[in-house]
Amino acid sequence: MAKVSVEQRIQAVQRYIFGHESMNEIAKDNGVTKRVIGDWVRLYEENGVEAFLKSYTKYSAEYKMDVLNYMNETGTSSIDAAARFNISSPGMIRNWRKKFEIGGYDALVSKKKEHLSVKKETKRLAKPTPAEGSVEALEARIKQLEMENAYFKKVECFSSNTRKITNQIKAQVIYELKEIYEVVELIKVADISRSTYYYWEKRLNRVDKYADVKVAIQSIYHEHKGRYGYRRIAKELKKYGFHHDPKTINCLMNTLGIKCEVRMKKYRSYKGNVGKIAPNVLQRDFKAEKMNKKWVTDVTEFHLFGEKRYLSPVLDLCNGEIIAYTVMKRPVYKLVHDMLEQALVRLQPSDQVILHSDQGWHYQMKKYQRTLKQHGITQSMSRKGNCLDNAVIENFFGLLKSELLYLQKFESMAHFEQELQDYIYYYNNKRMKEKLKDLSPVEYRTQVLEAA
Repeated sequence: MAKVSVEQRIQAVQRYIFGHESMNEIAKDNGVTKRVIGDWVRLYEENGVEAFLKSYTKYSAEYKMDVLNYMNETGTSSIDAAARFNISSPGMIRNWRKKFEIGGYDALVSKKKEHLSVKKETKRLAKPTPAEGSVEALEARIKQLEMENAYFKKVECFSSNTRKITNQIKAQVIYELKEIYEVVELIKVADISRSTYYYWEKRLNRVDKYADVKVAIQSIYHEHKGRYGYRRIAKELKKYGFHHDPKTINCLMNTLGIKCEVRMKKYRSYKGNVGKIAPNVLQRDFKAEKMNKKWVTDVTEFHLFGEKRYLSPVLDLCNGEIIAYTVMKRPVYKLVHDMLEQALVRLQPSDQVILHSDQGWHYQMKKYQRTLKQHGITQSMSRKGNCLDNAVIENFFGLLKSELLYLQKFESMAHFEQELQDYIYYYNNKRMKEKLKDLSPVEYRTQVLEAA
């Protein structure tokens, strides 16, 4: 590749931006590749002409680490990071990352500087070793054990949320204990290099630019009882004025030691022979443009405190809303009958509904079929043993058990029933769904469907 002067680089960028020439033409004229022209354009867009005028810069290890951390937190490429930090070559950043992956932070430190500092530190910290068996040796051993005990106690405390011991945690513990014990001895116990410790010590004293975001993340996380992962939390944060990449939110959640806790045992309602009551009219077509066009239903079981409870809901495929449900101690026909009576209140005279279920015995009852016919509802049934034919209601049961049953502790069955009622209200009114434009089922019904 030909050597290109500063003036030629600026001229090439301006030809592309203001002259509307293609990168291929400009690259050919300057004897470089199209990718190089793209790098120059990014540098110019971020930093202007100054990006090409600056003299050679020697980057510190801390600065290199800041660039790599920025890329890790935001998912930025080396090309975009070079433009963002006004670094002439993306290849230089890729080289830093390769060094860091192989040798850690120490690999980013200038070798000459490191050699001199190690020599100075060794000379300064050199102390005479007490004779073995002497009082001094015994006292030194006791102090060593006290230091190790204090260190590991604090490490266990700091790592209880994150579930792993990072270099940041080790450095934080050393920082808190350095008033009592020698840093050089603490570093040996922590098994990290001095440069790594001093790097994190500087960062510990910095103002946390994500402090407000972390508070908001924890608030949203606890409001939804651990049911939201980093993608949904990132969307919720926008309502509070925080606009961050989901990868950044995931990184911050890991730092805070929180994650989505969220999967299902299925109650089987098949009894006796497989019924031939109704065909599979739905045919896995789970989309509906209007309410009261396609409903799905099923029964699931909960087993707590030596008792059982059975839930029978009806879900509208238009917006995923639970439009009716019943909870009973036994899976008797009344469980389904009462649920159906609640759902029928939703119907208008002009509605033509398909109600899909599995081949459970409730749905094979003559009473059930008769009620559907009286209200002009078309009955549809899954094939035997094929849960995918009724995947939407199965998915709801999975969410319900993951986000309620497996997440919370209940004091009694009555407490569970109340929490179940609260969860269904939460699911309908608050829990966002991506396919509903990040609205809850009720919000989607009231804002989108009624406006249509």
